[in-house]
Amino acid sequence: MILRRFRHIAGLTIFFALVGVGGWILAHPYAIPDWLRLRGYTPPRVVNDLAGDTTMTDTARHLFFINRPQVENKTTFAKACPQASEQTIVIGCYIGGQRGIHILLVEDDRLAGIEQVTAAHEMLHAAYERLSSSERARVDAMLQDYADNGLKDERIRGVLKGYETSEPGQQHNEMHSIFGTEVTQLPSELESYYARYFIDRGRVAGYAAKYQAAFTSRQSTVRNYDDQLAKLGSQIKQNTATLEQQDRQIGNRRQELESYRASGSIEAYNAGVEPFNGLIARYNSLLGETRQLIDRYNAIVAQRNEIASQTEELQQAISTQSLPSQQ
Repeated sequence: MILRRFRHIAGLTIFFALVGVGGWILAHPYAIPDWLRLRGYTPPRVVNDLAGDTTMTDTARHLFFINRPQVENKTTFAKACPQASEQTIVIGCYIGGQRGIHILLVEDDRLAGIEQVTAAHEMLHAAYERLSSSERARVDAMLQDYADNGLKDERIRGVLKGYETSEPGQQHNEMHSIFGTEVTQLPSELESYYARYFIDRGRVAGYAAKYQAAFTSRQSTVRNYDDQLAKLGSQIKQNTATLEQQDRQIGNRRQELESYRASGSIEAYNAGVEPFNGLIARYNSLLGETRQLIDRYNAIVAQRNEIASQTEELQQAISTQSLPSQQ
């Protein structure tokens, strides 16, 4: 009787233990897969530094590390992310299902911070994927409200517009990563939400602003040079037309003077010399001015092309388009 009762109690204990374990697994569906992925994993120094540089919280570090982030050269990155299609200046990809984060190695010092922002951006994709349906709906509402009523950055607006055609249905997912890493100030509710992932989100946005300026400042300079060249080109064209007109007048007046002299009309000849010399003086003055404008134009062209070349170098530093296609 006692043995039977003991077996009954033991059976109930095991049953409730299994129920408890099952309930815990249901409440923490990612715990075991994450544990398996992190078992024996030590983040490489570069990965650990990226987490530190972006002030990732323990929650964010967990999401980042279970994806075994890789910082890769162009060839390796292109193989790992053949369909990478970020519209913003973020060079990385997140493989859905927590199957990996890949970040392009960028060695151009003028783009310092781009790897950090990319790491944070892709980590937020992993975070968004794990939001419950109710939490995602709440977050989506906050993101959309900010996009509709608070977002002033035209560049980011353009980026989000591009996602409407390139990745329909993923706009909120992209907002989630872009707003969290590239917008300096967000509404308090969003800031509170992102606090679960970053200790100091402003540092991440600061990285983004700095390397973004490497592009925008040069693009602005090129536009300024182009405006100057347009004005100078217009003035040079106008001066050239005037010089051609004056040259014809000089030619006609010279023929008149030579005709006067040939016919012996010395008085008419002498009367025409001073106006003729004045016409030549005005021509030479305008010619000298025009040559100075042309020299200035050519100097600005050289400066403009140098800045444009720098912009191209920056584009190439983050582009894998020049690589041969992978078979």
